[in-house]
Amino acid sequence: MTQATRTDDPFADLNQPSLWTGINAYRSDPLIVDLTSGLPRSIREELEQHGRFVTSHEAQELARMANQGTPQLRTHGPRGERLDVVEFHPAWHALMRRSMAMGLHSSIWDAQADPEAKGHSHKVRAARFYLTAQLECGHLCPLTMTSASVAAMMASPAVQKDWAPKILSRKYDSSNKPAMQKSAVTIGMGMTEKQGGTDVRANRTSADKVSEGIYRLSGHKWFMSAPMSDAFIMLAQTKDGMGCFLVPRLLEDGSANGLHFQRLKDKLGNRSNASSEVEFTDTFGFLLGAPDGGIRTILDMVTLTRLDCALASAGIMRASLAEAVHHARGRSVFGKMLVNQPIMTRVLADMALDVAAATALAFRLAEAFDKASGSTEDAAYARVMTPVAKYWCCKIAPALIYEAMECIGGSGYIEERPIARHYREAPVNAIWEGSGNVMALDVLRVLNRGKDLFETVFAGLARDLGPAGKKTIDVLRAAMALCEQDEGAARLLVEQMALAAGAAELYRLGAGKIADAFIETRLAGGWRATYGMLDSRFDASYIVDLLYPPAT
Repeated sequence: MTQATRTDDPFADLNQPSLWTGINAYRSDPLIVDLTSGLPRSIREELEQHGRFVTSHEAQELARMANQGTPQLRTHGPRGERLDVVEFHPAWHALMRRSMAMGLHSSIWDAQADPEAKGHSHKVRAARFYLTAQLECGHLCPLTMTSASVAAMMASPAVQKDWAPKILSRKYDSSNKPAMQKSAVTIGMGMTEKQGGTDVRANRTSADKVSEGIYRLSGHKWFMSAPMSDAFIMLAQTKDGMGCFLVPRLLEDGSANGLHFQRLKDKLGNRSNASSEVEFTDTFGFLLGAPDGGIRTILDMVTLTRLDCALASAGIMRASLAEAVHHARGRSVFGKMLVNQPIMTRVLADMALDVAAATALAFRLAEAFDKASGSTEDAAYARVMTPVAKYWCCKIAPALIYEAMECIGGSGYIEERPIARHYREAPVNAIWEGSGNVMALDVLRVLNRGKDLFETVFAGLARDLGPAGKKTIDVLRAAMALCEQDEGAARLLVEQMALAAGAAELYRLGAGKIADAFIETRLAGGWRATYGMLDSRFDASYIVDLLYPPAT
């Protein structure tokens, strides 16, 4: 008997399905179970425990409260003194405490703390991150930036030596103290400025050298996320060019480092997390890398954050569609269960194909990060497919989550359901760390430097696609040739590569029927603007039940 038909549910007679809660988000997801099947047993047991937590009533309440009790900025104290502190709801701190204990901010750098994940650190973290995103994404923002910041710090070993131990600590510390006096730190980012936006080369923030490796910064940042972080990675103009800096929020004596928060952004989503506008003068920062190498330095950090954007998008799509399928199994419409109405079954199955491909693609990228140092194929995949996966996974999320909301109907359009939070959250992953056009231009940048990396990736895709490989790669090469003549066609190439790579990974995982339906309706099918046009040749009920098995 499924949970939707339990006789002890007082709402059963009212044709109201039970809520999607108390159902293990890991165990009820056959694809993620398959993707993690090769990991050590201890890791899989931990993921199962975490899967129980993220859908529990306790966890859902923490997510709700963290997003309803939004951060509050206190610029001044009672005597008129500058405070520049942001206060968060206790639920935010509870979520941060648990996620840092899991190492979402540090595990890829700390083999000693996570020995069971050796050789799979990115994949293990991806699984933890994917499940956590199904609960609440706002608090993941500072954890993503903290984890990725180590890549930028590596450009300056002395800075890394001082800060890495604090980053690797898993004991959350929200106190307002100098970084080196805390048990653990978090790191934010400040790149965007009013006049430039995505074009960070137009940044006007200046940096004047004080001593070796130490500069004084003056300027502003239009978006500086997680303003209570203990330091921020920033770009600023030196006399030699664009530099990258680690800027502490407080100085060693506890005094402010000149960062004056102007206001918090009133955002569409990501509401539990604070994003600020900040102005600063005489603010000290540590140079990371060469004084003219800031763009190169920060790109290593940005690459890691883009993986998290893809993973988070896959996670919230999975949670939203799982909620919609669960609702459809528990609600009767026109004489039969909603999930068995043919047109609804096809809508759900069609969405399930995209969620499966997005999840498989994001995890394949994480695996490539793990193997890149020892495999030319995986190194090429990581470089070429990071912007591709980020583009497609993030781009499809808002429309898919909206469609899942519509499957639930009017009761899906209320704030009490998690799906409302997922829907508001979805656009930020496409915008943050490079919008769709920026991702497409990044792919073109690789292409303009040579086709070798693309050919390496294409060879792997052709192998995994099987009989469909040659024709698919011919299409990709044609799109690539078009882009060499027409920059405006870049999105065509990126989307086709994402679809091909998603299908290839599904075939590699052994999900042949799912992959067949995906590739024939996406790469071989006609243009379509909405879900539900799955061909009758594909068994929609089979797809839904396989990827979203009924709860027991």
